[in-house]
Amino acid sequence: MCGIAGIIYRNGDPDRQVGRDLTRMLQAMKHRGPDSTGFALYRGERDSFVMHVKLSEPGDTDPDLDQRVERQRGQVEARMRAAGARIEEVKATPRTMTAVFGFDGDLKAIADAVERVRHTEVLSLGRSLEIVKDLGDAETVSEEYGLGDYVGTHAIGHARMATESDVDIANAHPYWAYPFPDVAVVHNGQLTNFHDWRRRLQRAGHRFQSECDSEIIAVYLAERMAGGLSLDEAMHRSLEELDGVFTYICVTEDSLGVAKDYLGAKPLVLYEDDELVALASEEIAIRQVLDREITTHDPYEGEVHVWTR
Repeated sequence: MCGIAGIIYRNGDPDRQVGRDLTRMLQAMKHRGPDSTGFALYRGERDSFVMHVKLSEPGDTDPDLDQRVERQRGQVEARMRAAGARIEEVKATPRTMTAVFGFDGDLKAIADAVERVRHTEVLSLGRSLEIVKDLGDAETVSEEYGLGDYVGTHAIGHARMATESDVDIANAHPYWAYPFPDVAVVHNGQLTNFHDWRRRLQRAGHRFQSECDSEIIAVYLAERMAGGLSLDEAMHRSLEELDGVFTYICVTEDSLGVAKDYLGAKPLVLYEDDELVALASEEIAIRQVLDREITTHDPYEGEVHVWTR
């Protein structure tokens, strides 16, 4: 039932109100997924890296939680510096932290070092990508993390209705393609060859932070692109190799793409003009960010579309 959405401003202006716009789109689909909401937001290219880290879950019953989380923040910073990171800024919420830093080495080394801190999970890492996700509807999450003031170039989001896994941050979408920088996916549907692809990718050296098939799609695409394919080529390849009923949106540091499987059963509507491209599970979401009459269409089964800012 979940709702997915995406928006990209075609002129690449890094000062668009992407956090506000995506919040409005996802809130309009609250009925499709009230359990948790997630955002993958892109500020545009920068010299520094940014990493979002989860330190605890909302249901954590540790009686010394505040003190534990504070220790985790200190340990994360210490491990980052030991791995060679030059920390420029650290921001904190009760359950997460965000670090902006300079680094000249392998990003996987930073992510691995941070996740050696107990109870800690890297949600996203890259020069552009920032993933924010938590329990509650879009307005609740946006207000807690200050996303109404977030400016950037493009974004995707997910409103989740939990069906097969717990209601927690770990199972909230979007998913970052660990350890590839700046690649994330949201997804509505189900992969029937999920376990097959999970084993294949694990044998190739990848590890996963969840049991969610959306994470499989993200890592699959990132690996294909690391091997030389464009996003468009990787997404077309996915329709041949990933089985199931699905519609997914993938984002990279400068592009947004959508793919529908050959059955085309999972809904998605699309609007595009010279200024922007907006897409969502329902047209009502797109109408939240446009103050004019619009005409949308539903991509056909087996279609792939990619837009670059």
